[in-house]
This record gives sequence, structure tokens and C-alpha cells, in this order.
Amino acid sequence: MTDTTTTEFGTFDAEGNYIPRPITENDVADADLDAAYTASMVTVEDGQLVEGSVVKIDRDEVLLDIGYKAEGVIPSRELSIRNDADPFEIVSLGESVEALVLQKEDKDGRLVLSKKRAQYERAWGKIEEVKEADGIVKGNVIEVVKGGLIVDIGLRGFLPASLVELRRVRDLQPYVGKEIEAKIIELDKNRNNVVLSRRGWLEETQREQREEFLDNLKPGERRTGVVSSVVNFGAFVDLGGMDGLVHVSELSWKHVDHPGSVVAVGDEIEVEVLEVDLSRERISLSLKATQQDPWQEFASDHRPGELVYGRVTKLVPFGSFVQVGDGIEGLVHISEMSAHHVDLPEQVVTPGEELWVKIIDLDLQRRRISLSIKQAAEGGVVAAEYQEHFGEHAYDDEGNYIGGDYSSEGQEAWEEYFAEHGDSAPPPAGDEEAEVAAAAPEAAEAVGEETAEA
Repeated sequence: MTDTTTTEFGTFDAEGNYIPRPITENDVADADLDAAYTASMVTVEDGQLVEGSVVKIDRDEVLLDIGYKAEGVIPSRELSIRNDADPFEIVSLGESVEALVLQKEDKDGRLVLSKKRAQYERAWGKIEEVKEADGIVKGNVIEVVKGGLIVDIGLRGFLPASLVELRRVRDLQPYVGKEIEAKIIELDKNRNNVVLSRRGWLEETQREQREEFLDNLKPGERRTGVVSSVVNFGAFVDLGGMDGLVHVSELSWKHVDHPGSVVAVGDEIEVEVLEVDLSRERISLSLKATQQDPWQEFASDHRPGELVYGRVTKLVPFGSFVQVGDGIEGLVHISEMSAHHVDLPEQVVTPGEELWVKIIDLDLQRRRISLSIKQAAEGGVVAAEYQEHFGEHAYDDEGNYIGGDYSSEGQEAWEEYFAEHGDSAPPPAGDEEAEVAAAAPEAAEAVGEETAEA
């Protein structure tokens, strides 16, 4: 018996002669060679998942050896869910890659594969499980598109801009390249549609902090915040964890046409908490509550009987409105416009006209001021803030009004009448015959004669 020693390279006999290891052994008959070759080949069908090794990479495609009679071709567009991805960044030579068969044989006889579609198939199963369990997914933001972000979660997940943060984000570009966590709120495999919500995940993770924040927030207290967004109905203010709404009616004591005329995004402002709705997690704020109430200020500085200078802002059938302070308007009733009967306010004043009026009533609670042009013409004490602006000719040393420059033709006419006839009390408004008699006795006689003849 021959003694041999086996090595990985071959064997040696007792005399030390080397016997090479058989590399191949012809144990297949020539007739069965074709059948054996065919049996060794991988069989593929359209839609099948296969795995192979990367054997070539260029800009347009990647060749994958899956053990088929020819290498499979993965077009560059089928490599990744990222648009315009560089094949050299996606795969490397020798890497094992899973792909889905798109075509067993195209017009050029090639096996066409898709790495991206295989990734989709694997990802859909996992994502459906996550959605069913109300879990979260992680992925890198790969693209900014109209209305939101695209997140790589094994497939292209769409994250709307309104759901990126707890409040809407204007600039989405800084999120590209970042890994984020999100909840799945919509899933439709037939349409290849996945909608994500990072805000939903943030709301869950921050619920305890929000509850604590709301518990510590009390109506009446003042907080400093930053304006996070401005909308038609008001402005949202970040209080350092949650946003509160300053409604347009709470932005200023003055009339506000649009919130943007009062505040802008990024402004740091002090606000007062009006209401905290724990059930709906809503905070109502006020900016004007932190400012001096112009009505309160006006009421503290003025009293009924004082004369103030104002500007006619609007005419109405029953009188005219006169602005007598910043954001303060009072009404001159038509009966207080002149000593004589007035049918229409425009017979006495015009919008934009400036004139003296007397305060005859000031109701701070209802925010109403009643004014009189007629009584202002009779004189009175001029309000302190006007004394230094209108010259000494308008009042005496005690502040009593003694005359001024009127632009109202009605006032001028009655001043001339009083200068001619004295300061006798004017006739009651509406008594036409008495008015005519007071203004012109001759006219009264004529009216009487006509009446007698009739």
C-alpha cells in the first residue's frame, strides 16, 4: 500500500514524489454536458428578486452577475430613489446587490434589473408593519420639493412643509442631509404614495413638556416671545416651547388693516396671556394689553366741558365723527353741530376739516365720547395739551376759550350773527319761524303777512 500525505496543493508518496491535486474531474459525459451547463444557470422571471455581484460600473449603468447566462444591467435611473444619483456613490465593485427583474430580455437581448425597485419591495413590507403598529420611521432628507421634503425611508416618503415642525417652516433647505424621525400618516402602495409627519412625532415626544408648559401658564401674566408667523387673522408668537395666537383685534388699540403693519416675523415682543385652553392646547395672547390704553389715557387727562382740537373723519346722517386723539374718535350729534337747525352734517363741516369741539360726555366703559361744535363756539376751558400749540389768541390766562381760526363756514356765519345781535340764547332747533325771526325780523314779518293772506 502506497503511503501518501495530503496537502491543500496535492499529495506526496512514500518516496516524496509530488502528486498534483486534481483540478477538475471529467465525470460528465459529453452528451450530458449541455444539460449540466443549463442546470447550473439561474432561472429568472419578470418581477423576481435576485442577488448578484457588481462586476462593472459606469455613468449610465451597472452590470450585475447573478449567475445568469449574461450579466444583468441596472440603468443608472434604477439604482437609487435619489434623482440624478452618481452610480459610483451607490455601489462598488464586488458588492453584493439585490435587484428586481424588470425585463428578462429587452430589444438588445439584455437582462434589465432595478436595485431601486427591489429596495421598494423590501421597504413596503417594513413600512406597512410600522404603520400598523403606529410606530416611527427614520430616514435622511434627500430633496426639497414643492410643498415639502423627500425622505429616504427605503422609498421616497413625502413630508409636507406644514408637518416638518410644530409650526410652519419657511426655509426647508437646512434639513437636506439630516436624519429625521417621523410618523406615517398615509400609505398607498398602488399609487406608491407615503406621507410622513415629523410634527406628529414631535407632538408625541413633547406632549409631557407641553402639558407642563400649559399648566405653568396663567392668564394675566406677561411673557416675552418671538413672532414666528404672521397671517391675515393675527400673529403667532413662540413663547419658548409653544406658540400662542395674538388675534388681529389684540394687536393694537388702533384699527389694524393687516397684522403685518404691526409686527414682523422675528420680532421679539412682550405679550399678555389672555386664555389657556388645556383641552385644545391653545394659547390666546394680547399685545395691546401690554400697551397704554389710549382711551384710559384720554379719560385721565380730559373732563367734560373742556375744549379739544380735532379733525372730522366721517359724516353720517345723524352727525359727524371727529378724531380728538390718537385712535380716539367722538361723535358730534347733528343737534350739536350748530346753533341753528341743520338738515345735513355737510352743511356745517367736511371730512378732513380741523376745528374746536367741546367734550360734553365721556363714557370710558363704553368707549364713547359726545362732542359739540355748537357749545365750543360759546367758549370754555381749553385742554392743557392744546394751550401751547394754538397761541395766546385762542384762550385767556385762565385757559378759557376766547376765539380761534375756524374753517367751518357755518361757525363763521353764526359768529357774525352773535357779533351783530349779541349773545342772546339761540332759538330751539327745528322752530323754523323762530329761527327766521331771530336771524331777520323783516323776514319774519313777511312770513306773517303771507300767512295772513293765505
